[in-house]
Amino acid sequence: MAIERTIHLMGTIIKINIQTALPNDEQVADEAVRRLRHYEKVFSANDDSSDLMQINLQAGKSAVTVPKELFDLIKIGKKYSINSKGYLNIAIGPLVKLWHIGFQDAHVPSDDEIQKALLLTDPEKIILNEEDRSVMLAEPGMEIDLGALAKGYSADLIRDYLVHSRVQSAVLNLGGNVVVIGGNKLHRDGCWHVGVQDPQQALGHYVKVLPLKNQSIVTSGIYERNLKSNGKFYHHIFDPATGYPIKTDMASLSIISPQSVDGEIWTSMLFGKPWEQIRQVVHGLPNIQAIGIYKDGKIVICE
Repeated sequence: MAIERTIHLMGTIIKINIQTALPNDEQVADEAVRRLRHYEKVFSANDDSSDLMQINLQAGKSAVTVPKELFDLIKIGKKYSINSKGYLNIAIGPLVKLWHIGFQDAHVPSDDEIQKALLLTDPEKIILNEEDRSVMLAEPGMEIDLGALAKGYSADLIRDYLVHSRVQSAVLNLGGNVVVIGGNKLHRDGCWHVGVQDPQQALGHYVKVLPLKNQSIVTSGIYERNLKSNGKFYHHIFDPATGYPIKTDMASLSIISPQSVDGEIWTSMLFGKPWEQIRQVVHGLPNIQAIGIYKDGKIVICE
């Protein structure tokens, strides 16, 4: 018997499946949903009442003391954002809002608008104060956007809660971001089976099914959020150096890792890089694998 919850949060459909073994698993599932709703109110860049937006609304004015989980995620995000070798930049909010790909008002901005927005995306100008757990954006108009990290970070927090609650077998699916706890006794191999989406097909068509235990798989791709304008195709994954979508023949990149936030970090850092460069980075990371799928259907794997 399984306990399931399905909710619409964080711009996606979230599913929780607990292979029940304890009498309080229903309450545990409800608490997991409550916590996910809380994390959306903390991390959302599309809700002016969220804790994150309080920082953005005070950009260039004052520091804002924030909840620990938000401070910790911004700290992680800044660390990788100032690494010029990757594409992750949590200060990219002005560009995301300018293009707004995935929303009804999405459009292709002028180059002048893009250049002005780029001036507001320096992650070094995110000022963190460990003593009072406050965050300040140095320039008016700056905005932090944690969309590249928040689902994975939230999934890890929920996984930790479920494990603490003695859940031994569960799967969390945060729309392209899957975390499994333990194994699945319903399968002969004792693993959870997680599909890697075929970028050329409708959702639910997989190019590969992976057997996973106590792991996460995160996929970044160009097939869900995009914009077609004047015969050109634009996706939502930006090059923080140019302000335009990354130029690449890659359709999706999946990272398998113990921590979901690590999958978020490395799909964001590496998506669109040459495969040899991705392979070299992944080989240097413990317990991490990568699967790249290209527009021509080619699949490459680094284990």
